[in-house]
Amino acid sequence: MKSLSLLLSVALGLVNVVSAGPAAIECWFVEDAGRGSLAMKPAALLLRPGPGGPPPRPDLDPKLYLSVDDPAGTLRSAFRRYPRDAAAPHCELSSFIPLPASANWARSLTPEQRCPRALDGAWLMVSISSSVFSLSSLLRQQPEPQQEPVLITMATVVLTVLTHTPGPRIQMGQDAVLDLSFSYMPPTPEAASSLAPGPPPFGLEWRRQHLGKGHLLLAATPGLGGKIPATQEGAVAFAAWDDDEPWGPWTGNGTIWLPAVQPFQEGTYLAIVHLPYLQGQVDLELSVYKSPKVSLTPAPLVWAAPGKTPPELLCHVNHFYPSEGLEVEWELRGGPEGGSRKAEGQKWLSSLRHHSDGSVSLLGYLQPPPVTTEQHGARYACRVYHSSLPASGRSVEVTLEVVGDSPHLLPDADSHPSAFSRSPPHPILSPSFHSCLPDHLQGFEREENTVKALTPSCGHHHHLWPKLL
Repeated sequence: MKSLSLLLSVALGLVNVVSAGPAAIECWFVEDAGRGSLAMKPAALLLRPGPGGPPPRPDLDPKLYLSVDDPAGTLRSAFRRYPRDAAAPHCELSSFIPLPASANWARSLTPEQRCPRALDGAWLMVSISSSVFSLSSLLRQQPEPQQEPVLITMATVVLTVLTHTPGPRIQMGQDAVLDLSFSYMPPTPEAASSLAPGPPPFGLEWRRQHLGKGHLLLAATPGLGGKIPATQEGAVAFAAWDDDEPWGPWTGNGTIWLPAVQPFQEGTYLAIVHLPYLQGQVDLELSVYKSPKVSLTPAPLVWAAPGKTPPELLCHVNHFYPSEGLEVEWELRGGPEGGSRKAEGQKWLSSLRHHSDGSVSLLGYLQPPPVTTEQHGARYACRVYHSSLPASGRSVEVTLEVVGDSPHLLPDADSHPSAFSRSPPHPILSPSFHSCLPDHLQGFEREENTVKALTPSCGHHHHLWPKLL
């Protein structure tokens, strides 16, 4: 039992180590260097000091080596779930100055335009982006670095804005839910006592930028009056604090719902949370996709005589988005060489055809070379690659029927009795089928004692085979 208990303890310890997340985050401090250029200095956020205290970092400016206190726990919680095999996040620090909100609709958050003394001091904004989440945090620094046991600056997280959907991919016509949460803890007891008990008023703003243009989608100041711009595109936001504890910390929700997303709604979405004199924002990159429908004509069979050229094959790639990055490849499967290989012949693509919903279509063409009897039963395949499809793409195929004088190339009379007439001794079609031929001549042509069916379409005679000499 002791060994089992020890094993469980070790396992639980490993789980705790994994779930605790990284101890430190490497960052860059970015500042204006003048003349339109930026200067970058290395920095680090120490999230967990460890049992031996903060590790020394002589390579860093002590004011940029930050021991982070996170009362609400949002920043640390985001990294606690960070996958170990995911790419390291990108982290930037920059200076921040508390100011009233600039938007007219958010002026009610700061009736006094002068920033209170409780918010004096040095502030930093932390921006962290990755494929897993995106967040920004406002940190208030201590005036001077701590000397012992190592040179390090203490900093407290005041506001964090977080999304777990930094790069949503939405199927065209489906609803989109863009996640957003935030947390706030007053930086000092004085700042907390200057407000009424409970969470402070806040404003929520969602904007979209695409192709150099930007506009306001949604603005809200829950519980406050004032004129609010009309919501655009049917967007709905869940703007509210999650709790009403008297002194914090508090967490809130700013998730937005967009119905029936269309291609014009692609772009960068900015989610901004306004508190009195403080703001935090995150960026999300929304993309829209629609998988193509792929079909081949003629199908399911294509017929040709030995030494002759089969009819032109058309690969219909319909209603896909985005228009960029689509590839059409032709394959020949089976035949004397077996396996699958690139099909020979002339290949080209049509121009794009645009549809009212924003999707596009095109045609891929293949004019195969003359065929041989050995290719009987081989299959021509059209394979389409697109960002909306799996890596293997999507393919459709038709079977090549080589018809000629060789006995093994003749269709089976037992399987297709209606296709044969034993007399007269010249190429004919069955009488009942011949009666409908004039209305469908576009699907048939006579060539060297062979009737070649390209697109048979005569009702119940769909499976008729040619009678050959």
